[in-house]
Amino acid sequence: MTPVCPFTKASRPDDASCKRPGENQNKQQTVNESKSQQDGAISPKCPFGYDSQTFKLGPLSCMICQALLFQCSKCMPCSHVYCKACISMFKDCPLCGADIEKIEDDLDLQSVVDRFIEGHARIKRSQVDSDKEGDKKRIIYEDVSVERGSFLMQQAMRALRANNIESAKSRLSVCAKDVREQLEMTGNTPELCSQLGAVFGMLGDCCRSTGDASSAISYFEESVNFLMKLPKDDLEITHTLSVSLNKIGDLKYYEGDLSAARSYYFQALDVRRNAINHHSAVPSQVIDVAISLAKVADVDKNLENEDKATANFQEAIKLLESLTINAEDVSLEQRRLSVLEFLNSQLGKK
Repeated sequence: MTPVCPFTKASRPDDASCKRPGENQNKQQTVNESKSQQDGAISPKCPFGYDSQTFKLGPLSCMICQALLFQCSKCMPCSHVYCKACISMFKDCPLCGADIEKIEDDLDLQSVVDRFIEGHARIKRSQVDSDKEGDKKRIIYEDVSVERGSFLMQQAMRALRANNIESAKSRLSVCAKDVREQLEMTGNTPELCSQLGAVFGMLGDCCRSTGDASSAISYFEESVNFLMKLPKDDLEITHTLSVSLNKIGDLKYYEGDLSAARSYYFQALDVRRNAINHHSAVPSQVIDVAISLAKVADVDKNLENEDKATANFQEAIKLLESLTINAEDVSLEQRRLSVLEFLNSQLGKK
């Protein structure tokens, strides 16, 4: 299943109805321009290049992780600035190649970045209509980057890909705070619960990557708590919920708490089984069920419940052997075969 940012309403990348990227963007731009002209409004533009269509690198971006600067650090003597975690991996400046003699904190620039986030990426400004006679256009004052939360999520994902974990956690924490505040005003709407569940899941991933299992479990549990409030007929929500449950199970497994691990694995299995009852024709969901069966069976095997383990392994094998996948879905077929090979090995089959 191709992941989709919960803060965007764009079509899924694997949606057959999608056009080519350039075609969609041009069409959307034309529609937006036409709408602005009809409303007599001036579309806001960000002076730093962070607009609603693209996420370009700007003067406040780190050239290494390509996210907004975090813990700004200046290379000496060349004075180029990067995130502290990013530049600590280099002996020479990545931009100019100069030897790095020392690294200094750039508190002034970090203050600018922090103010930029507060004023540009978080606050939704209300519309202001001019009362002056003769004014034919009104200027809409609003968030001039992207929809609330999406900008911070994008920056966090960039930092996470570059292994700048603290930067990602910082942006995600701000994002979670924003969504919480919105929840207090509007209540537990499906959209906000989905967004907060996704953010907590990413925060859990950040903590897990640093070895902080306790905090990771707490974040994953919060993710589950919000995702449980949503209808289970949405494939993306179902997948995210089951993944969070499995990640808690994994952490409990590594801690040696096999009973707790089995409980979480079984909850994930239950969610995925219910999903294929509503979407039985989706191969990725069937493979997910087989993986959950394998996780439960593995714990049963370690708990010396051999009969239960064998039954779950056999059920998973039966599901995968009866699954038909389109010839063009090469990666999905490879995944099916890989899981099937593991299951057969667990039963001692060649």
